[in-house]
Amino acid sequence: MINSIRNWFEAQAFGVCNWWGKKLGISATRIRMYFIYLSFFTFGSPIIIYFIMAFVLEHKNYFKPFRSKRPTIWDI
Repeated sequence: MINSIRNWFEAQAFGVCNWWGKKLGISATRIRMYFIYLSFFTFGSPIIIYFIMAFVLEHKNYFKPFRSKRPTIWDI
């Protein structure tokens, strides 16, 4: 029962913890636990940070600078 709930939640989550886990080489479950612990100790501020990171991760294509297709000096 608990595993099915956890699997459903992991499938519906934004993917921030998975992204951080891949970047840092840490289990995503461990990162989620750190977010939960920090939320209790700091009265919810990591949740706000989590939502900001989720927004940036979902819209990361808009934050990347546009690369122009103009030729460089080495292409001439």
